[in-house]
Amino acid sequence: MGVYLSTPKTDKTSEDGENEKLRYGVSSMQGWRTSMEDAHAALLDLDESTSFFGVYDGHGGQAVSKFCAKFLHQQVLKHEAYSAGDIAIAAQKSFLRMDEMMCGQRGWRELSILGNKMDQFSGMIEGLIWSPRSGNLKDQEDNWSSEEGPHSNYEGPACGSTACVAIIRNNKLVVANAGDSRCVISRKGQAYNLSEDHKPDLQVEKERIYKAGGYIHFGRVNGSLNLARAIGDMEMKRNKTLPPEDQVLTANPDVNTVELCEDDDFLVLACDGIWDCMSNQELVDFVHEQLKTESKLSTVCEKVFDRCLAPVSGGEGCDNMTMILVQFKKPESGPSTSEPLDSSDSQEPSGSN
Repeated sequence: MGVYLSTPKTDKTSEDGENEKLRYGVSSMQGWRTSMEDAHAALLDLDESTSFFGVYDGHGGQAVSKFCAKFLHQQVLKHEAYSAGDIAIAAQKSFLRMDEMMCGQRGWRELSILGNKMDQFSGMIEGLIWSPRSGNLKDQEDNWSSEEGPHSNYEGPACGSTACVAIIRNNKLVVANAGDSRCVISRKGQAYNLSEDHKPDLQVEKERIYKAGGYIHFGRVNGSLNLARAIGDMEMKRNKTLPPEDQVLTANPDVNTVELCEDDDFLVLACDGIWDCMSNQELVDFVHEQLKTESKLSTVCEKVFDRCLAPVSGGEGCDNMTMILVQFKKPESGPSTSEPLDSSDSQEPSGSN
């Protein structure tokens, strides 16, 4: 589904970076779509010992994906669980926090700015940006619900976004995912899926959807969304008797924690525009082949897009594409500390939460 251009936009936005432990490259391409709704975050130094990477695939507009790219890692960093060393809980709570922050006056204002005032939100007047009386927003950083204005009762955006993030600290990798963007790791050339695509036909998703009063029609939640989890889409989260985790649609992520080892080659985070065209192993094999002659990781991402792009509009290869490639720098010495991962595409790694 979707509206397409007569010719694809193949110009790519790319960047690279590295520190003493990691190298990364990221790229994004609009492709055949009429607009670019993906966003991403790549921070080698979330703090002195932690790196953060996230891919956000928007639907119905770009505002929510850009909101997540701007704020989700900030919420992880400032959560009390993160300070206590529990990255998994900090990530899970930060996904749910996105929905809370997008409601009310400040949420409306941030979304309207990030959406370039072109996205349609319930209760939003296109072209109007409300300026709060208090100019020092840093003093109100966590008090999103306290800002007053004409949209103080704003219930959140009708558009939404997937979110798939990887947080790396020393030899620990935490992957949090809501939606069908995906995280895959290459271990000695073998692809291991570290996230699960949250489609409505999964049994656990079906049970929650029906129990919350929703339905599935032609593979879509309430006949509209082909995802069972996402940030935003607040019209599917308005059952006041249920917690956020139990709504028809939920932002609650699956969180996996994996011990990294010397056998780990690289990590890929990508939106479904990539996975629609290549299996986990096909992508890992392709990346390995490219790395034989190409050292710039963002260029490898760009070559993946060229490989996936459909020759004509319609069907697979026509979606927005975003990919982050994270390569692990090999330590000089030290034994592997990780247990083997199950090679199944839908496996859940040992030690996951």
